[in-house]
Amino acid sequence: MAGILNRIKQFARSPQGRRATEQARRAAADPRKRAQAQRLLGKLRGRR
Repeated sequence: MAGILNRIKQFARSPQGRRATEQARRAAADPRKRAQAQRLLGKLRGRR
């Protein structure tokens, strides 16, 4: 398990990880994207 966490930390510190983090932050700030993500999570969890 520690190996996976180290890989995630390493990715987060990389330029690609920083870009992905920034994209996720921007998407989370957009109300339409947030609603879209909530609907998707509801479907994955089996809620309708």
